[in-house]
Amino acid sequence: MNNVIIIGAGASGMMCAVHLLKKGINVTLLEKNEKCGKKLFITGKGRCNITNLSDVEEHFNNIQSNRKFMYSALYGFTASDTVAFFNSLKLATKVERGNRVFPESDHSSDVIRSLENEIRRLNGNICHNSNVSRIIIKGSGNPEIKGVMLSGGEKLYASNVIVATGGRSYPSTGSTGDGYRFAVSAGMDVTDQTPSLVPLNSDDKECRELQGLSLRNVSVLLCDGKKKLYSGFGEMLFTHFGVSGPLILTASASVKPAFFEKHLTLSIDLKPAVTGDELDKRLIRIFEDNRNKDFKNSLSSLFPSKLIPVMLKKSGIQPDKKCTEITREERREFAALIKNFKIDISGLRGFDEAVITKGGVSVRDIDPGTMESKKVRGLYFIGEVLDIDSLTGGFNLQLAWSTAFAAARHISEAI
Repeated sequence: MNNVIIIGAGASGMMCAVHLLKKGINVTLLEKNEKCGKKLFITGKGRCNITNLSDVEEHFNNIQSNRKFMYSALYGFTASDTVAFFNSLKLATKVERGNRVFPESDHSSDVIRSLENEIRRLNGNICHNSNVSRIIIKGSGNPEIKGVMLSGGEKLYASNVIVATGGRSYPSTGSTGDGYRFAVSAGMDVTDQTPSLVPLNSDDKECRELQGLSLRNVSVLLCDGKKKLYSGFGEMLFTHFGVSGPLILTASASVKPAFFEKHLTLSIDLKPAVTGDELDKRLIRIFEDNRNKDFKNSLSSLFPSKLIPVMLKKSGIQPDKKCTEITREERREFAALIKNFKIDISGLRGFDEAVITKGGVSVRDIDPGTMESKKVRGLYFIGEVLDIDSLTGGFNLQLAWSTAFAAARHISEAI
């Protein structure tokens, strides 16, 4: 009998395997894909932002769901521990803006290779193309895990089974929600799942007209009617379907599907570094310097060329109107438009484009110190399959590493 079977050779699964193998515990990883870490490979645009070296409290501040559940795990295996762990595997790392940590090579494949090589060095058993159809549980009054059944009917027995199957984001990488099915079969609750850290849809024609335009150093405010859901500063991108970019992905973490029963509005401040009055004075100077020009030919110092036609249209000022003829009221309304460029948001993009999944295996059914199911002895859930999620910047992968370590530590101590 294998001491431990891990379902899923992604970030949390491989990390957990290494920690168990170092304690001399027999481990078999079952991976449904032809190779390990397919989702990890595309993380951070292929660079793999493995963690964030901000202090632990900052990690908690970035967690969006079930923050308290992660206290034990995050303090048990911190971002500094993650860096030290990968450095011990001879993976050189570097720290970039916002304390984000990347492999020095900028290749996520090196992160995957370091984990996989360590598993093989420690004689771990990795089985590719191994799809688990169900988990095997014995007993009803005090049930315990006994192993798993593969899709071909073969049964593998183990005293401990760790579910590290990921969520539903990027299903092409194998994250198709298998872990939720295993949890339900164990009598556990699973919360509704929605895409998170995902672009936003808009039916506004301006988005299509501005497709491909990237705006840097702008502020956005996402509102549900009068209720503020998110505000932030950074970079965004207009697309044929709506808006995307780092700022928008972060904003999406504040959105629930029920919000779209109402009216979501994204307000963009195109010039957040100046106040409304300062902007009005700047417009006075611009119009004075271009007094003999048409309004449409005076805006090149304010906006990218692609944005000018849209701003002309939204301003309500005749494009051929001379700058000297623009009224005080028109100028101030134009300044207000620059500070409050509004877009209606109609929905979230799908799981195919989501960085992570919001929702999952209910943490009420999981021991926060060990990641063991409260319903079935010997059954563990780690990583994105859990109902925990964080913002971008290396924080989500740290949740994977920390929950993996918590499970491995508990199992190794018990064995």
